[in-house]
Amino acid sequence: MSHHHVDSEVGRLGTVLLHRPGAELARLTPRNNDSLLFDGIPWVGRAQEEHDTFAQALRGHGVEVVYVSDLLAETVAVPTARDEVTRAVLDDVRLGDTLRRHVANHLAALDPAALATTLIAGLSRAELRAGGGIVHALMDRSDFVIDPLPNLLFTRDSSVWIGDQVAVTSLAMHARRRETTLTHAIYRHHPRFAGTSLVYEPGLEHLEGGDVLLLAPGVVAVGVGERTRPAGAERLARRCFERGLAHTVLVVPIAQQRATMHLDTVCTMVDVDAVVMYPNVASSLQSWTVTAGPSGEPAVSGPEPFIVGAAKAMRIDTLRIIDTGLDPVTAEREQWDDGNNTLAIAPRLCVAYERNVETNAQLERNGIEVIRIPGSELGSGRGGPRCMSAPILRAAG
Repeated sequence: MSHHHVDSEVGRLGTVLLHRPGAELARLTPRNNDSLLFDGIPWVGRAQEEHDTFAQALRGHGVEVVYVSDLLAETVAVPTARDEVTRAVLDDVRLGDTLRRHVANHLAALDPAALATTLIAGLSRAELRAGGGIVHALMDRSDFVIDPLPNLLFTRDSSVWIGDQVAVTSLAMHARRRETTLTHAIYRHHPRFAGTSLVYEPGLEHLEGGDVLLLAPGVVAVGVGERTRPAGAERLARRCFERGLAHTVLVVPIAQQRATMHLDTVCTMVDVDAVVMYPNVASSLQSWTVTAGPSGEPAVSGPEPFIVGAAKAMRIDTLRIIDTGLDPVTAEREQWDDGNNTLAIAPRLCVAYERNVETNAQLERNGIEVIRIPGSELGSGRGGPRCMSAPILRAAG
């Protein structure tokens, strides 16, 4: 088994899981982008160029980059994995028995690479080799028999490593749930991850990886709001305590707004004792502290300011907020453009979108080196470098 372990946000990054955008983005139209949970209609070729620049920036700092599409193609070459992901597609109640049979035959004829592509990019009625039944008859040629997964770009949401175990999450929105089916299959069946223990699995209470921050070894922050529910935070805390993966979980309510979907849209770490945070929430963000009680039940205290609770749990004097010093309009604009969604490659070294000029300048004034990447098209899905990356190996935090 390859060694995979993550216990912080800022330890030297060793290996990261990315998804290079592809045909699934080309499926987006003004008619379907809302239902597919994508804010814009990106220029696919430019988005791929931007993503390649991101991946190369990581490789240039010694990071191994692995891709979801490659892992998935290798995974579905395993018969049990192929059956698992195919069954998840065929279980869609919208198909009806007749169309389901035709879809099953279509998928059975695909080789592993083509199957992986179809599972990610989706399948339209026009692309189906044969069809029949009422459902098929009433579909438009451009309607999807299998929905595309444009949000697979944001690999952070469907899995997060905590120590030497992985949480395959339970995504709240129906349009994204098949993402976790694919991620789950990779971690259960790909040879690279043989023997990996799962600390969380799809089907449990709603929990998304963008809401999970590993503040320090043994300290996990979980945002609750639009996507992650309090019950999901509790379930993760229980499991982390039972398995010795954490001694403290901070539960952090966040505003249920489009621009603050996950905790990592308002706060990310850039040093072992420093975060960059959306100024509009810096003074108001609260947290509840959860620890393992003597009876085995989680013990809850609070609330108190998040920065205070985090410092106590991390056993440091202060968790510094890097003051971006932005006026309200600039702060809101750069928040919308994921200015606070940075990916740390190491302490005081992070990746950020180049368009957030003021936030990046303030980070550098505070001793943080910023690797700037283009994001005019990648950002159309409302996610930054942290959202687009799932670390699977970091040096000890």
